[in-house]
Amino acid sequence: MKKTIISLSLAIMLLAACTPQKDARQTSFKLPATDDIAMYQVNPRVFAPSKSLNAVTAHIDSIQALGVNMLWVMPIYPIGEEKTKNSPYCIRDYKAIAPEFGTLDDFKKLTQTCHEHGMGIIMDWVANHTAWDNPWLKEHKDWYTHDQKGEIIHPAGTDWTDVADLNYDNRDMRNAMIDAMLFWIRDMGVDGFRCDYADGVPADFWKEAIDTLRKAAGDRQIIMLAEGKRVDNFTVGGFQMNYGWDYKDSLVSVFCKGRSVEHLFAADKAEYDSLPQGRVKMRFTTNHDHASEISPVKQFTNERGSMAAYVATIFPHGGALIYGSQEVGYDDNINFFKYVPVNWMAHGDLYKEYQHLIKLYNDNTALRKGKMTPYPDKDIMLFEKKDDAGAFLVAVNVRNEAHSIALPDAWKDMVALDVYSGKDYTLKDKIDLKPFEYIILKSK
Repeated sequence: MKKTIISLSLAIMLLAACTPQKDARQTSFKLPATDDIAMYQVNPRVFAPSKSLNAVTAHIDSIQALGVNMLWVMPIYPIGEEKTKNSPYCIRDYKAIAPEFGTLDDFKKLTQTCHEHGMGIIMDWVANHTAWDNPWLKEHKDWYTHDQKGEIIHPAGTDWTDVADLNYDNRDMRNAMIDAMLFWIRDMGVDGFRCDYADGVPADFWKEAIDTLRKAAGDRQIIMLAEGKRVDNFTVGGFQMNYGWDYKDSLVSVFCKGRSVEHLFAADKAEYDSLPQGRVKMRFTTNHDHASEISPVKQFTNERGSMAAYVATIFPHGGALIYGSQEVGYDDNINFFKYVPVNWMAHGDLYKEYQHLIKLYNDNTALRKGKMTPYPDKDIMLFEKKDDAGAFLVAVNVRNEAHSIALPDAWKDMVALDVYSGKDYTLKDKIDLKPFEYIILKSK
């Protein structure tokens, strides 16, 4: 389709938007480095049936106490009513907030509270499609993809019939999308975006958008997380992080289907070998998509299995994600198309375990991003993490039955520190682990 010409007024608007905005609240807060991020995903619909942004703000102390330093908030924009499924990923207005979630002032308060608590905040951005009743569709039909009959279509190859596919050959639509993203960076103080279905949008658009956002942010750092696998989202687009989908699939095949741990090591290596230098995979045992099908405590057999899987997820490589609800062991499906109440006071012991693991992740650079040496085995995931600050040995029994594994020579017949209990651990020639038990040792 022939590209339209950018209007002079829009060019002036974008140029003005790129002028760094001075805001003491924003500039006084510094985001963590990408490879130091520990992220918490907020699904507002598990916090309250209405005005849920205020409920999230009220819960910030508990979230911060987990040790996370970044919030990712799922879409909070007005949801389309035409052909609706009540999905938050069906956007009617990119510059507004649905009354279900609150107001712009409520969101500003959440952003400010996050920054005051030393946490960044990124929004979910849905660039591939809009609701059928988004004003764009009525006013600019050429901003959308059409079939051979001239009809606007939903995204090809999907069952997302509640949304209309956007046409990235259209210059004016691209500018409008960037302008909407700028609003949240410039006027609302957010620190970046998790971009939904990033692989469905051209990488050259992401480059243009991300370059513009970073110019507008001035000295502020912007974090961009792509939901996708395309390498050009990094090499062209400018994202710093993307999803560890393959690792999660391998985690399930090892923990739930009996495959050898060697398969998990291979998946970890393949994911990070494919990344440009300095980029990071977001690693998780669950997120909103997976939790809608099964909870981690059921997918990985029980609570112990879910925690063993989490250790096997965040310590080979970063970054770490907690999906709001998993820290209290919520054991049912969460349909994010509707309100699902979660008891935040449940399973305090599990909350403390996640808290302790994230503290280990934050406090020890070797565990977070040190060199990994794997020791292949069928049933126990054994690996060393090491940097100039120290060496750690991590052992995870991936089975719901006891297993043993021989120790590498460098760790035999020594006394190490069990960093979870804080007690000395005398090693001999092997480690015996109970069902789904894990142990993290530091050399002394």
